[in-house]
Amino acid sequence: MSAGGGSEVVPFDLGRMFLGDVPPLFLLEIVFRTGVIFLWLVFLLRVTGKRGLAQLSPLELAIVIALGSAAGDPMFYPEVPLLHAMLVLALVVGFQRLLAFLVVRSERVETFVEGTPVELVRGGVMGREALGRAGLSREDLFERLRAQGVRQLGEVQRAYFEQDGNLSVFLHGEGAPAGLPVVPPWDLEPPRRLPVGERYAGEVACTGCGTLLTPEGPLPPCPGCGCDTWTPATTDPLGGGGGAPQGGGGSGHGPPGMGPA
Repeated sequence: MSAGGGSEVVPFDLGRMFLGDVPPLFLLEIVFRTGVIFLWLVFLLRVTGKRGLAQLSPLELAIVIALGSAAGDPMFYPEVPLLHAMLVLALVVGFQRLLAFLVVRSERVETFVEGTPVELVRGGVMGREALGRAGLSREDLFERLRAQGVRQLGEVQRAYFEQDGNLSVFLHGEGAPAGLPVVPPWDLEPPRRLPVGERYAGEVACTGCGTLLTPEGPLPPCPGCGCDTWTPATTDPLGGGGGAPQGGGGSGHGPPGMGPA
């Protein structure tokens, strides 16, 4: 068996597998190359400033990828000159500094490079289109809200998906209205489902967007998103305050996620 018409390849040749076709002394050169590139990267990253290390914007993520790609090859490929790699790394950091300067001076450049915040929740109601623009699912949003101690959407006045990927949440003070339960996680304990056409006495929340409704007859489709499933609204899903307890209420009884018997 030969590789590309060259010399015969001996399977499981430990010398070829571990050392390749270069002399053993080249291992020492690899140590030297790695040390040079590593110290050069440390210097260049120091130039970028602390913000570039603490938060990765789309621009900074591109910088990390470019630096990693440019720094890897010269560490162990003998045909890649060190000066060439060092020039590429310096140019990448130089372009980053130039774009960072333009981002500070121009709002248009900042918007193009880093994007804009997205409002995900307003008055306890999710924006379905906004979630799509942010690349988040309902479960992703709930997970981030739970991390900030939110139990139900009625507590949330506003929630913004920031440019750096963090979620900024502004909550009501005391006396937050009822809303769609966020806890327990729906994968572990789904809320009670109330389908369109069912009668329910009490305030309900749309499972698709969190819109609140106090029905006066059979439950209609959600006027906000058209979803056909509701759940009892609550002020505290864990304590049972407000609305009906999860899995209870109405005329039926059963485990969470089931309608009336």
